[in-house]
Amino acid sequence: MPTKKTVPTTAQLPVPVEVIERKIYLIREQKVMLDADLAELYQVEARALLQAVKRNSDRFPEDFMFQLSAEEAEAMRSQFVIASKRNIRFRPYAFTEQGVAMLSSVLRSARAVQVNIAIMRAFVKLREMLLSNEDLNRKLSALERKFGEHDENFKVVFAALRKLMSPPDKPRRRIGFKAGGE
Repeated sequence: MPTKKTVPTTAQLPVPVEVIERKIYLIREQKVMLDADLAELYQVEARALLQAVKRNSDRFPEDFMFQLSAEEAEAMRSQFVIASKRNIRFRPYAFTEQGVAMLSSVLRSARAVQVNIAIMRAFVKLREMLLSNEDLNRKLSALERKFGEHDENFKVVFAALRKLMSPPDKPRRRIGFKAGGE
């Protein structure tokens, strides 16, 4: 008699969704994950991950995976996202959501499947957050049109809400020690 496969709950996944969310970046206006982060999650060497991808290059068109330009890689390094210049010999590869999904067919391990489930959930959660933010923005605009024209107090409230919803004006301050001449 065949056994029924159980779907792992969030608690059973090998990596919490919150950890994965911090490894999703916006590059070239696409949500992507870097090869080194994926290798860490899959518990394989980055070299082995890229080797498996290159052996199956027909499964990874440019809209699934791309290599960062020198400028993009340098920008990522300056944000402490990837290791310092002296530790990196190659420009990292970025995998879109579809590229990450394709990785589970290339990396044929049980962990790869479970990690991919967690990654797909993280991408879905981010998409839902963006959609809810757009919906909130539309509703706020409608309220602003309805009430904001008539009352100065509402204008102040709407301005404060818009400020809270917008990204910070200045980038976050870098944390850490500076080496010698930096």
